[in-house]
Amino acid sequence: MLASVTERRAALAARYPAWEPTTIDARLSRAAATWPDRPYVLTDDASMTYAEVAARAERLARGLRSLGVRPGDRVALVMANHPEFVPLSYAIWRLGAAIIPVNFLFKAKELAYVIGQSECRAVITMSSFRGLDYLAELDQVVPGWQARTFDGYPSLSAIVVAGDSNRQGVLTVAGIEALGAADTAPLPPNPADPHDAAVVMYTSGTTGLPKGVIQTHDDLARSAYAGAYHLAFEDGRRLLTALPLYHAFALVQGMLPVLYVGGALIPQLSFDAAATFAGIQRHRASYLMMVPTMSVALLEYPDIARHDISSLVAVLAAAAPTPVWVWQQLKDKLGFKEVFTGYGMTEMGSATTFTRPDDDLHIVATTVGHPIDAGVAGLLHLRNEIAEYKTVDPMTGEDLPGGAEGELCGRGPTATKGYFAKPVETAAMLLPGGWVRSGDLGRIRPDGYLELTGRSKELYKSGGELVSPKEVEELLTGHPSVGQAFVIGVPDDRWGEIGVAWIVPSPGKTVGEDELIGLCRERLAKFKVPKHVLFTTTPELPATPTGKVQKFRLIEMAKQRLGRA
Repeated sequence: MLASVTERRAALAARYPAWEPTTIDARLSRAAATWPDRPYVLTDDASMTYAEVAARAERLARGLRSLGVRPGDRVALVMANHPEFVPLSYAIWRLGAAIIPVNFLFKAKELAYVIGQSECRAVITMSSFRGLDYLAELDQVVPGWQARTFDGYPSLSAIVVAGDSNRQGVLTVAGIEALGAADTAPLPPNPADPHDAAVVMYTSGTTGLPKGVIQTHDDLARSAYAGAYHLAFEDGRRLLTALPLYHAFALVQGMLPVLYVGGALIPQLSFDAAATFAGIQRHRASYLMMVPTMSVALLEYPDIARHDISSLVAVLAAAAPTPVWVWQQLKDKLGFKEVFTGYGMTEMGSATTFTRPDDDLHIVATTVGHPIDAGVAGLLHLRNEIAEYKTVDPMTGEDLPGGAEGELCGRGPTATKGYFAKPVETAAMLLPGGWVRSGDLGRIRPDGYLELTGRSKELYKSGGELVSPKEVEELLTGHPSVGQAFVIGVPDDRWGEIGVAWIVPSPGKTVGEDELIGLCRERLAKFKVPKHVLFTTTPELPATPTGKVQKFRLIEMAKQRLGRA
């Protein structure tokens, strides 16, 4: 029988009576000593206990050391939710280096930018996934990589391939693990400080170029513990998710919080309703992390009764609004006892607000929760919460009165100190007093719950992924038949928002929707590709008296054109 929320939180508080800043790999060492034989990573093809993850991380760390990875370096990890993601991450942390978890949907240009801007020491990549050939992309980005020449990338010293490869002579993960096993020189204690960088996580920016958010070991550890405490993880919680581990949500609120209860991560390579139900049954998953589109797909699955899903306890679905009926059916049809939504941003260390286990479903459907109760990891002067929020004028940054709609700003012990090698962008993101600008519009209710009302910037979220319209617009306007392009996010029941491109053709030119969508598919990650292309003329564009196109009116026009008004 599941213990009460109070009892589960009390058990966590008893195990961790005071907050001790440590590195993430030290957290793994403690978990491996406490629960050596418990599974940490479970998939249909592989299982690794805590002790096995720690041992593999140690071998991999020695192998990476032989490639020149040193404390303070950065290592890019281009990997889907393969089991190896976990020990590789800990190996990098074990050396005192930081991981750069790269979006595996990035195309060559995007990958080149991250490798160069991050000044990373090594890249660890899959050979292929979902039809993407990463080695062919590396041939474009770093032409001499197989011969270990890295012209244009002065910091880069190694590229390592995970899994099978038909290339001869390339470094492989299996190879560096063998190097590490043969290396008898012990690794020194982790040279990293808890307040050193553990992750540089690239997130979309309004300029179209991603920015590397720096998060320390202590930032991640606090965020992870806060999630486990607020959501009242029971001992041994088993967390199943297809959300990508390169994203702060799955990494910080998925891979890391189970450490505190000896639980297991059950990563799936891609979302599929049938595979989700099969995974729940096979691995006795008790907790799902999803975006709302996944929730709807599970509810629409016709063969739920074929699977034993009695192990389920809780579900967290965030990144887009979800109506009450969906939450109710998640409880009624799938048997969830507790349902949650939340809000956060990479710059604040992942999630900072969650709804509470006993919240009315109307609250879950209309808010994004209350600042997380983090127990000992939180702020004493804020009742142990992980963050506090206020609203400011989006234009001036000046504080607004309580309850007023404005740009949400947060601060707390997990807030980033800045973007990697981007002082101007860092200064624009931070306000005096440690407040971090979110770019989201919202209000704070008298009870402390946050309501989102829009975005002050033009970014939109499709399937949980942020998209920068400017990047897509610049690609489209490079087409000789496109005179102007305006990309917007239009509300969508399944995806949260979908991309729609308004196109003004060049004078005397014609171009079709399929051609432009094909161009985007060729050059951009899948989630950035617009779902629709609509055509208009310059006189029909809604504009201010000064000629600035009003995108909010383009959204309404698109809804009318697509029959979504």
